[in-house]
Amino acid sequence: MKNEIILFENQEVKLEVNMKDETVWLTQAQMAELFCRDVGVISRHIKNIFKENEIDEKSNLQKMQIASSDKPVNFYSLDVIISVGYRVKSKNGVIFRKWANKVLKDYLIKGYAVNNKRLEYLEKTIKLIDIASRIDTKISGDEAKEIIKVINDYSNALNLLDDYDHKSIIKPKGTINNDKITYEDCINIINTLKFNNDSNLFALERNKGLDSIINAIYQSFDGKDLYISIEEKAANFLYLIVKNHVFIDGNKRIGATLFIYFLGYYNLLYKDGKQIIDNNTLVAITLLIAQSNPKEKNILIDLVMNFLTNKYC
Repeated sequence: MKNEIILFENQEVKLEVNMKDETVWLTQAQMAELFCRDVGVISRHIKNIFKENEIDEKSNLQKMQIASSDKPVNFYSLDVIISVGYRVKSKNGVIFRKWANKVLKDYLIKGYAVNNKRLEYLEKTIKLIDIASRIDTKISGDEAKEIIKVINDYSNALNLLDDYDHKSIIKPKGTINNDKITYEDCINIINTLKFNNDSNLFALERNKGLDSIINAIYQSFDGKDLYISIEEKAANFLYLIVKNHVFIDGNKRIGATLFIYFLGYYNLLYKDGKQIIDNNTLVAITLLIAQSNPKEKNILIDLVMNFLTNKYC
């Protein structure tokens, strides 16, 4: 934990408190102010605490540089502060101890949440690498490079989590739009692809599976959409077309094409004049989805949404 300054104050005392290494630190002068005793009394109590081995001196005393002193100043941990407080039986000491313990608890919980988030993204990144390793070795070198780039961009989330958790990055809520694409429009787009394909099996649909997917991404329960944002709908749209094999041939090409159409329909394809997912990235994401195990769906949806929202990448 980095050295931070936090403020403690009540009706009688106001102190700038150093926080470092999962505890809080005060100087003898600050303890004298906190406990309403002179520095000599505080110094004597601290010497006795260390002399009696009540607290280990080495791990509970640190020298830190402060602006008002040319030399490093001794700072003492919360354990020392509490021991001094018990010896002088100060009301302010009790108030400070309760405050400090609450602050430490909050920091520990927050740190646990940050570390869990980091671990979650690390595990997902490793899983994406595992999926990439299962991709057919016949793919071109450029495609392989793009897959690695996609994974690296996704893992960049690790570097920004601290900023996010400290509220300097606002979590995107995604785009809300009640308009809906239609099955007929999607089929028309697919038909334009057939002119450039020699296969008689290309884009032959099984049991109107595409219609079922469109209904699935717009489905609602108890008056609320299952997939709230357009970005979440888009990610599931691409995933379901590629993985459900609703066409006898061409699922990856059709999925990528309709994904781009979907983004264009909701004016999400470009941001600041730049295509939000370029062609190479789209190919890499589509290949990752195609090669993945159905159990890995959430990871792939997370991956696509990260690119659509520019959340980390």
